[in-house]
Amino acid sequence: MSAPAYPRNNTPTPPVAPQKPHVVKAPFGAERQDEYYWLRDDSRKDPAVLGVLNAENAYADAVLAPLRPLQERLYQEIVARIQQDDASVPARERGWWYYTRFVTGKDYPIHARRPDAPGLDPRSILQANAAGDFRDEQVLLDVNQLAQGKDYFSVDAFDVSPDNTLLAWAEDSTGRRQYSIRFRNLVTGELYPETISGVAPNLVWADDNKTLFYIENDPETLLTVRVKKHVLGTDPAHDPVVYEEPDDSFYLGIGRSRDERYILINSHSTVSSEVRYAPADDPRSFKVLSPRARDLEYDADHYDGRWVIRTNADGARNFKLVTAADDATTRDHWQDLVPHRQDVLIEGFELFAGFIAISERSEGLERVRLRMHDGREQYLQADESAYSISLANNSEPNTDWVRYTYTSLTTPATVYALNVHSGERMLLKRQPVPGYDPANYVTERLWATARDGTRIPVSVVYRKGFVKNGKAALLQYGYGSYGLSMDPAFSLSVISLLDRGMVYAIAHIRGGQEMGRAWYEDGKLLKKQNTFTDFIDVTDFLVQQGYAAPDRVAAYGGSAGGLLMGAIANMAPSKYRVILSQVPFVDVVTTMLDPSIPLTTNEYDEWGNPEQPEYYHYMLGYSPYDNLRAQAYPAMFVGTGLWDSQVQYWEPAKYVARLRRLNTGTAPVVFRINMDAGHGGKSGRFRRYQEQAEMYAFLLSQLGVE
Repeated sequence: MSAPAYPRNNTPTPPVAPQKPHVVKAPFGAERQDEYYWLRDDSRKDPAVLGVLNAENAYADAVLAPLRPLQERLYQEIVARIQQDDASVPARERGWWYYTRFVTGKDYPIHARRPDAPGLDPRSILQANAAGDFRDEQVLLDVNQLAQGKDYFSVDAFDVSPDNTLLAWAEDSTGRRQYSIRFRNLVTGELYPETISGVAPNLVWADDNKTLFYIENDPETLLTVRVKKHVLGTDPAHDPVVYEEPDDSFYLGIGRSRDERYILINSHSTVSSEVRYAPADDPRSFKVLSPRARDLEYDADHYDGRWVIRTNADGARNFKLVTAADDATTRDHWQDLVPHRQDVLIEGFELFAGFIAISERSEGLERVRLRMHDGREQYLQADESAYSISLANNSEPNTDWVRYTYTSLTTPATVYALNVHSGERMLLKRQPVPGYDPANYVTERLWATARDGTRIPVSVVYRKGFVKNGKAALLQYGYGSYGLSMDPAFSLSVISLLDRGMVYAIAHIRGGQEMGRAWYEDGKLLKKQNTFTDFIDVTDFLVQQGYAAPDRVAAYGGSAGGLLMGAIANMAPSKYRVILSQVPFVDVVTTMLDPSIPLTTNEYDEWGNPEQPEYYHYMLGYSPYDNLRAQAYPAMFVGTGLWDSQVQYWEPAKYVARLRRLNTGTAPVVFRINMDAGHGGKSGRFRRYQEQAEMYAFLLSQLGVE
């Protein structure tokens, strides 16, 4: 199938995908017609399917052609805010300072290190990098070189052996998140011949400096199924299995404990988890810290002769911290350390020699509590009403300084170090943004009331001088799934919208975890509809309060946030002028009925298992693809990646095909398929902004913004 021929006038004709009868059956007997099921092609080589996708890209090119000058202006604005020779704050580990830096004009990072020396500290290294002084630097990976000649490339994990001489890294050249591990000798520069393919980006060296632990993926579902170990210089085909996960609703992860004593294997599902540990100097036999049990979640770390464990055991819905002895193997060994609170969610912790840094949430905002071993406590301070504060790279535990990152919708990411004893706060780095002045912008934290009376936090930002007169254009962002919280962080690209008089808002809707564990549980499974109605109710609130004109509201979401976009388009199409939907999860029932698709089995406790009638019918009630009907839809920009392993390309392809057939409106629907990338879009720090500029140009044109 080839791209359709367009008439010579300026009105391109949307592609029409053929319909082919197909019945999707549930085990209990329910049936649904899916006339576009044929667009699924696991090989991604079917000429007919590729013909439809290429036709959609050609149509997108034609529709967006008049917007190319605006797209280019937006792209130039965004990249002009990037300090192109930027570098991360160095972190010291085993006598070396590690950091990542970028070179002007280059898309990919350089991972490097410098040996520790008297007088060397993070700020002096940052100054040397800024001055172009790399005399003592050792480059670990120049990703620009590795990515040459590739349409997509990513290095998502690397690990240096305990003796600092060997490097292992995981690279992906398709965007499908199937990684390959490679090895290099950091003393000689030798690249080792063996490559380990089909793995997750998760690597840990043992203390012998020759054994690497890694995780093997299932080649079809991409689930993390086996922990294996490789001895450098041997054939990877013979690598032994250390642990195999028997339950396909669990993911695997590996790591090292804070004190480096143990290698950890973490098994976790939506509602359960289990930790195994073995000495890093003799990792032949792994013990279970506490056996898995449904609705028991925990994660653990080890330092100073004890385990510290974050858990929801004993009814601790918002989690608590407990301790256990070195040889603990059951919950009977756990003792409470930081008690559970109904109004505070404990999200994580970091262990130090004299204190614990605890990441928490309260009233929809992040905070960090420092708990000294003598029981004294203090909180890291914030300066704005809506902000994000999180622990930074604290690579060394034996220190009085804790690093953290502060950002907001107006404040670029800023890394501080706080001395927990003296109270001294040291600015290590603020993200440089050329041409940007935070004094020109205002952020607010608002509270909208949902239809059931629940208060929904909303983060808003606009340019100073904005008047709430009900005339402005608004872009409202949301996610609301998996307990992931969408915190108000600085965005280089959003500034281009604010400078054109727009308002940007984040709706912290149920399904996230901004307001604690109950916030998540009230937006999943048989309460999923709360996520969608919350978002709509926030829109109504912002319009009523004068932040936007009722006919100039746009919505934006991606992945599970794309499910949100599809749901609100069906439920309240007249409330949105334009919807931006990236890699959207829109064919919920069909996907969740197919355990061969990556992520499906792991997510039964998030969405429900549609093999059970109760969940089938509830999911069918909101699934965007299944609820498309003859009505006028807003303008839409839908994006996907051909190699997406999380939301397969055929979900949005089917959705757009059915939408085109049923839509009674005249607003344009654009479907952009990145034929060389996956869930995260194009690789490289500049290329992704080209995609964003295209989407924003479409957005602005539909809202009547210059």
